[in-house]
Amino acid sequence: MPSADPTPAPAPEPTSEPAPAPPLAVTGHDRHGEWRKADDWWARVAADRRSRVLVVGHGRVATDAGRLRRLTPAEAAGLVVLEPGATRLLLGETADGPVAAIGLPEVPEELEPEHARALTPALDGVDGGLVMHALGLENWHRTHPCCARCGAPTEVAQAGHSRRCRVCRAQHFPRTDPAVIMLVTDDDDRALLGHSPAWPQRRFSTLAGFVEPGESLEDAVRREVAEETAVPVDQVTYAGSQPWPFPASLMLGFAARATATEITVDGDEVDDARWFTRAELSELTRSGDVVIPGGVSISRWLIDTWHGAGLSGSW
Repeated sequence: MPSADPTPAPAPEPTSEPAPAPPLAVTGHDRHGEWRKADDWWARVAADRRSRVLVVGHGRVATDAGRLRRLTPAEAAGLVVLEPGATRLLLGETADGPVAAIGLPEVPEELEPEHARALTPALDGVDGGLVMHALGLENWHRTHPCCARCGAPTEVAQAGHSRRCRVCRAQHFPRTDPAVIMLVTDDDDRALLGHSPAWPQRRFSTLAGFVEPGESLEDAVRREVAEETAVPVDQVTYAGSQPWPFPASLMLGFAARATATEITVDGDEVDDARWFTRAELSELTRSGDVVIPGGVSISRWLIDTWHGAGLSGSW
């Protein structure tokens, strides 16, 4: 058998063509906000033979032989009766008909629960968007049962898109935490990737962090990069966004340009950070010495957009 060529393939040149949208940035269901005003929305959905219901709970999704499971409203109604803490959630409508969800503290084992992080890469934009929508609502209901104003119990309103206090009547809406995630490059067009002390060795990803009160997105990018690596950044350009309900984030992606390259990690959020050329990252991911995020992550999308072609391996 002939020996393999030991010379690594050259890294691809960056492309000037616009990159497609990040995974899950474009979804395919109409949320139909006007439907939420009807107290009998569930009955209306149940009356449509095309309607289907997803089941989600604590980051997991009901599946059927590895695929997203869809119940009829009648099947879902029985589940609501049997499962304490069930919450009906209106998602909207796809080309195939209305879609709702049942949020549970935990998806029953007989419904073959699968963690959404593992399932989502196999879903198209429509189903991926439905799962992100349902998980975001379910998590918020599960973690916000009481009024932030007076502490009294709250009840579900607006088809699962708000909660109302039974005592002071204050209305509360689902929380989404904005987080910036950025691919930082230098004057030599190398990419800065970091490793978290919470991760296994060899894992590297783009830097990220939450936006603080009173802070612009651009300033959040500059602050997070400086805090984690001491690398100064000036130019910040928006790239795209992605819903990420684990537990309740909106990931806002950016490209950023460093004005210096010396790295000093904070040791808390990041314990290792390195500059990579395209050729280096191609070789290191191919050998397994560096492992980068999977294809559904906006972090991977930012890396692939800079790199110019698919890289080997993923988390």
